[in-house]
Amino acid sequence: MPSFAVILAAAGKSSRFNDQHYKKPFAPLAGKAMWLHAAEKVLARNDVKQVIIVLAPEDVEDFRAKFGANIAILGIEVAQGGAERADSVQNALEKVNENIDYVAIHDAARPCIVDEWIDRVFKAAQDSGAAILATPVTGTLKRSRSGKTIDETVPRDHLWQAQTPQVFKKQILIEAYAKRGSLQATDDAQVVEAAGHKVSIVNGSAMNIKVTTKEDLRIAEQMLKALPKPKLKGTGNPFANDDMWR
Repeated sequence: MPSFAVILAAAGKSSRFNDQHYKKPFAPLAGKAMWLHAAEKVLARNDVKQVIIVLAPEDVEDFRAKFGANIAILGIEVAQGGAERADSVQNALEKVNENIDYVAIHDAARPCIVDEWIDRVFKAAQDSGAAILATPVTGTLKRSRSGKTIDETVPRDHLWQAQTPQVFKKQILIEAYAKRGSLQATDDAQVVEAAGHKVSIVNGSAMNIKVTTKEDLRIAEQMLKALPKPKLKGTGNPFANDDMWR
């Protein structure tokens, strides 16, 4: 069985979440911190052998103080993030074990991921070396440089909205990041594309929501009620009912 490492990206600024107490990956969601939903779902898989959460430098100390029991019980490693997302992922890549075959990067703020979608994108990455979840763009797109008036309507034909997990053969991802130079990509597929590799698209789901605002948090809570629950050995969240980040 191929082995996978999962990097949970949680080093963003959460500027649009607009909460004085919480950055979004650590906000309470259905009885536990948001990042734990994603962590527990990947840790329940037999093919996932390593999970690394990457955090903003200013969050590392508080995270260890608050969630130290969680990361110890679950066997999660912590990496320190960089100035931009690509810098953070590159830092986490340095912690990936030598015996890992594939690396998946998943947004810690996408708590509604389920095995069916993970299965599909993991399989596609094994077939092609690089694969992401994505959904076709269905809405009408407008470009506005001022944010006040429309400059043009952008054709949505052949456009896809990228999601995570994004999964790559380990060596492909390491080599792509080694070549990226000053490129500050907004996702990992862009780094791999820039290195000359084709990336396969796997149909995702609108339910694989990325929480950006507090309204998204309420939507995600309703979605979690309808989705399959992970089955973990032992207790993943010893402070499930605690106030997790104040």
